[in-house]
Amino acid sequence: MPRTKQDTRMIRSTRPGAAVPAEWDLSDLLRHPAQDSEQILKQLDQRVSQVESKRAALAADMAAEGFRDVLRLHEEIAALSSKLSAYAYLWFSENTKQSEARAFKTKVEERLAAIQNRILFFDLWWQSVDEANATRLLAASGDLRYHLETIRRFKPHTLSEPEEKLINLKNTTGRSAVNTLYDLLTNGLTFTLTLDGKRKTLTREQLSSHIRSPKARVREAAYKELQRVFGGQQDMVGEMYSTLVSDWKNENLTLRKFSEPVAARNLSNDVPDEAVAALLSVCVKNAGVFQDYFRLKGRLCKVAPMNRYHLYAPHPADRGHYRYPDALRMVLDAYRSFSPTLADLVRRVIDERHLDARMRPGKLSGAYCYSVVPGLTPYVLLNYTGEARDVATLAHELGHAVHGMLAAEHSVFTFHATLPLAETASVFGERILSDALMAQETRKSVKQGLLISQLDDIYATVVRQAYFVLFEKTAHEMIAKGATTRDLSAAYLDTLHQQFGKAVPVPDEFRWEWLSIPHIFGSPFYCYAYSFGNLLVLALYQQYRRQGQAFVPKYLNLLATGGSRSPEAILTDVGVDIRSAAFWQSGFDTIAAMVSELERTAA
Repeated sequence: MPRTKQDTRMIRSTRPGAAVPAEWDLSDLLRHPAQDSEQILKQLDQRVSQVESKRAALAADMAAEGFRDVLRLHEEIAALSSKLSAYAYLWFSENTKQSEARAFKTKVEERLAAIQNRILFFDLWWQSVDEANATRLLAASGDLRYHLETIRRFKPHTLSEPEEKLINLKNTTGRSAVNTLYDLLTNGLTFTLTLDGKRKTLTREQLSSHIRSPKARVREAAYKELQRVFGGQQDMVGEMYSTLVSDWKNENLTLRKFSEPVAARNLSNDVPDEAVAALLSVCVKNAGVFQDYFRLKGRLCKVAPMNRYHLYAPHPADRGHYRYPDALRMVLDAYRSFSPTLADLVRRVIDERHLDARMRPGKLSGAYCYSVVPGLTPYVLLNYTGEARDVATLAHELGHAVHGMLAAEHSVFTFHATLPLAETASVFGERILSDALMAQETRKSVKQGLLISQLDDIYATVVRQAYFVLFEKTAHEMIAKGATTRDLSAAYLDTLHQQFGKAVPVPDEFRWEWLSIPHIFGSPFYCYAYSFGNLLVLALYQQYRRQGQAFVPKYLNLLATGGSRSPEAILTDVGVDIRSAAFWQSGFDTIAAMVSELERTAA
């Protein structure tokens, strides 16, 4: 079972002074998983029975007090469900190869799907309420107003109650099962690399650290090994993707009548289709900004010839290894320089041991933050290797955490930021860290290295993510016409050639890269949220630089809004028009200015 307060302690490495990254403690969710989970399921059954007993009383002209009673029960059901599902996923994340964790996760998903089916009638009833009565009841719903508006927003795409129940049941053994298989397969892959004359077996996270090696031959070998292993899984992983895409099409286009695959994501995000189209168009238009940057980087980092193997080549001044305690201190200091409030929240995550950074065999790759319920400190997972990039990832994920903590006064239904705004605090946290490091430096070479590190990160989270979505749009169309994995891989390679132009030649084996991108499988069209969030933060950060500390309260208020209003409404309050190509272009103008600044350091 997962570690708890009773059976964990600080573990230190044999290397003097090098503290091993922390492992989290899940006992704030469940202390005795088997007994506690059954108790929660019993409580859920009781609450659901209470909701079911009120079904006959649901009427468009019902009293506001009775409506609020039903809503309170739904909040309790959501909170209990969130704690249970969070524990299941966090335990699974610790070791995806552990059969007990997988079995527990499957059991929880099946039980919660059954519970959702029992209360599904409420959403369908709420969608059927006439506008006059809906307006009356919304006025009495308090913080749940936007949540209720969201339910009604899906009315044109909602099916009958029996059909919705079937979809819920199908997803537990359909999409969810395939995604679990993808995680299980890809997190269990091993890679071999020759380092210092010795052949070593590595995890995905360990291998990925070598794509930023100061040695060109190591970077190239790491990328070749990554593509070799995933390319070797093309039949299995490609079939998983085709299944997931077909399922998305069958549900969202055939049954729910969305106009195109991405429209389902846009409605879920509550972002107008035209805003997403403007964002992606501006990203394509500005691909040349990063083509120019990579030409310049190749010269400054003495990479010749520059190609896709060397995209993340480190600057000579950026080759340090950061001890985990030092990384924590750097992030805390950076947050405190911006806002003591944010730093105190970060400290809570650390002190309550809700942070798991230690690499282990079978551990889920990558990084995430899981905000469970309001008032409970979020959980953060990453795989810390000591690279500078890991320090930035720490600042990023802790930004997600403080976002959820600042919004803790909202309901369980409205404290989560909607997806396009979910990256705001995390990316802003990275900018705070980068600026703090730049402000401390006087050496020209180190400043140059910091600029390169920032631009590498902005590329990876803006243009790279936008092109993932553009590939997805193409892939969904191709699979509907019977495309094979090889066809998709050829299309992916073509998007890379479009993205990099002549500035960065792309070796042929990168055609398999898309097979290794989890978001493409688990969350179709998710990735534009990164582009959205990063360009938004560049604009907000310019406001901060102009306004200084006067900006901080406005920013904290933005985060404290959580998901209680639409993204467009929240951003309109800070002067942002997400439908405007000019707004997105202003973000790229800032990026172009950073490239020009880097050019000046080379003069």
